[in-house]
Amino acid sequence: MPNLILTDYLEFRWYVHGERRSTVSLGHIEPDGKVKVKKEDLAAVGDLLAQFLALKLPSISTAKELALRMANLAGLMHNAALKTLEIEPDTGTLKGWLAAFEKTLVPSLSPEQFSDMYAQTLTYGLFAAKVSVGAGQNLRRDTAAALLPETNPFLKRLFYHLAGPEVPLTVSWVVDDMVALLNSADLEAVMSDFGRGSLEKDPVVHFYETFLAVYDPQKRKVRGVYYTPEPVVSYIVRAIDFLLKNRFGRPWGVADRHTLILDPACGTGTFLHSVISLIYATLCTQGQAGGWPSYVSQSLLPRIFGFELLMAPYAVAHLKLGLLLLEKGFDFPPGQRLGVYLTNTLDEGFKRAEVLPLAGFITEESNSAARIKKEDPIEVILGNPPYAGHSANASLRQEAGVTGTIRTVRTFIGRLIEDYKQVDGKPLGEKNPKLTQ
Repeated sequence: MPNLILTDYLEFRWYVHGERRSTVSLGHIEPDGKVKVKKEDLAAVGDLLAQFLALKLPSISTAKELALRMANLAGLMHNAALKTLEIEPDTGTLKGWLAAFEKTLVPSLSPEQFSDMYAQTLTYGLFAAKVSVGAGQNLRRDTAAALLPETNPFLKRLFYHLAGPEVPLTVSWVVDDMVALLNSADLEAVMSDFGRGSLEKDPVVHFYETFLAVYDPQKRKVRGVYYTPEPVVSYIVRAIDFLLKNRFGRPWGVADRHTLILDPACGTGTFLHSVISLIYATLCTQGQAGGWPSYVSQSLLPRIFGFELLMAPYAVAHLKLGLLLLEKGFDFPPGQRLGVYLTNTLDEGFKRAEVLPLAGFITEESNSAARIKKEDPIEVILGNPPYAGHSANASLRQEAGVTGTIRTVRTFIGRLIEDYKQVDGKPLGEKNPKLTQ
């Protein structure tokens, strides 16, 4: 907030870029508690307000500056949502959304975690909508959902509820401030700044890292979120391509139309970005670049998948991969989406349909991912899973036995963990170095 007035409605303090520029008062409080106002005081406040409104700030023109400003507003949004949850009745809007996410996606989701998810979803949803609408048209909160790209129908539906007319007044003001911030940015310059990223640093990921460093510097440590350097990603993808060609009889490598590829913890989509880039280069080398749009629609989107549990990386992955395909000449037709899903990769399977609209389409997104888990013959699994020492997925749960007694049993995740510890009936003997430090 580079241009800010802080006031108790008697004293007005004007700040520009964090420095106090002027302080004036409408008057002073008399010993009897009444406020005494002079004409010159009214004129001084009027002058301050006029200067405040007339100040022309330089437009935001770099990705770093925009990320920093977005992070500060997202922090306010997070706090506003958390405070709203504290004062809302059980039938309140935010509490209903919290219950829907907890029931269908993230068990034991706390108000703090939901507020974080909510703030980052709105922030990156609005950013994606602004990128979609371009620099020539202003963004509006009430119509932002319709402007989100076709690559992500789930986010379009979710965003309608989270940012539309149902947003509580205690939160909507900061959402509107985010809209104003994005409208004031020089989007063409920001997107051009994205394009200046080196091979060592993906510009979209760098944007998210910059945002996260200000918004919540502890999130990377708590969630185990670390970004794989571009050279490492490139090597892994090229190595898989080599092995497919030379060991598995797939002369086209990752470009083979029958090879299904999954990143089970795709984050911001860095590995999938590298896969798609290599596929495009392969087609160009083989003189088939002209058939790229048809190839993407028929032979790429149906077989390239990513799963992600955190909302912000999920939205960023869609944004990044959508921009890549657009850059290569592919426009998404209605009804076709990227195969990146918001889901818990370690969730066992299908969920029943929910009555609440929000819970219903979260369930639909999760079930679409479950079909891929259970039915599609995935041949290549790549990526960099979270580096946290402990999984957030419960390995034990309580259930009632036949006689009514309560017993402790292993969950689907618990059974996987126990199976992993054994090889041919013998203990693996593996130790996690993160848990021994």
